[in-house]
Amino acid sequence: MNLKQIANGIWAIAWIIGAIVLLPDVGQAQDAKVKAAMELLESAANKLGPPKIEGTEAVGGKPAPAIYFGSTKMNNNFEVVDGVVKQAQGTATIFVRSGDEYIRVATNVKKDDGSRAIGTVLDPKGKAIEAIRKGEAFYGEVDILGKPYVTGYKPILDASRNVIGIYYVGYLK
Repeated sequence: MNLKQIANGIWAIAWIIGAIVLLPDVGQAQDAKVKAAMELLESAANKLGPPKIEGTEAVGGKPAPAIYFGSTKMNNNFEVVDGVVKQAQGTATIFVRSGDEYIRVATNVKKDDGSRAIGTVLDPKGKAIEAIRKGEAFYGEVDILGKPYVTGYKPILDASRNVIGIYYVGYLK
């Protein structure tokens, strides 16, 4: 083995070690970004008042319970989710529970045609729904409308501690 081959071998090993050491930091940075965006979304919604369901209002042509924070209806109201994205980038959604489904009533997640994905439902077989059904938050990678995202989902609880919706934030991977 000549000196050049030894140097290249050492360089390759150093590069691999560097990647192993730094990659967890990238994941942790992404997790921190998702958690910070989630705090923004929760804070912005909760400043309006406590969450509740009152009546119905169609979203994207689909009937849905109307979810409110205080006196502010979230169905078809994009002010909160767009405000979070202005500060933290990524995407944000408010889902409302309708039976066993969770419907996007306020979102800036886009469908392939570029329109907001309101009226679409959370994947009933996805990773996030398992945690939500237990009343727990979920953080991790999820496929949303065919695209990979690093995400956070957190249950929205009413005054009786019932899950009435979901906060969501995420970043396209």
